[in-house]
Amino acid sequence: MIEEILHHRECVLVRRQVLAPGESTKWHRDPRRRISVVLKGQALAIEFRDATPTVQVAVTPGQVDWSEPSDRVHRAVNIGATEYEEIAIFFLSAPDGDPQPEFPVAPFSGRDKTVTCAAAPT
Repeated sequence: MIEEILHHRECVLVRRQVLAPGESTKWHRDPRRRISVVLKGQALAIEFRDATPTVQVAVTPGQVDWSEPSDRVHRAVNIGATEYEEIAIFFLSAPDGDPQPEFPVAPFSGRDKTVTCAAAPT
């Protein structure tokens, strides 16, 4: 997996992520709003730590998605035959906030509730 921070200013972080076929992200949760833009790829499987059934998601280059915060621990697996690449724009709650804390992390800790940046667009 390749993760590259392209831009980080105050409460906005822009990250590039690449997954080879069969590769997965780390187990994490998504406590921040974000916009994701798919650059390459065919399909992802979203696996959940709580034994919820895996969700398969078809993706296409140019696809743009808005994601709301989620406390569920999960990971994405590239189940396509080609490389998956995305650019994600995270709206952080603090300039030093972690956009996708790794598992295990206490769900929505007090640090997550402290908002020092302007609210993200809704």
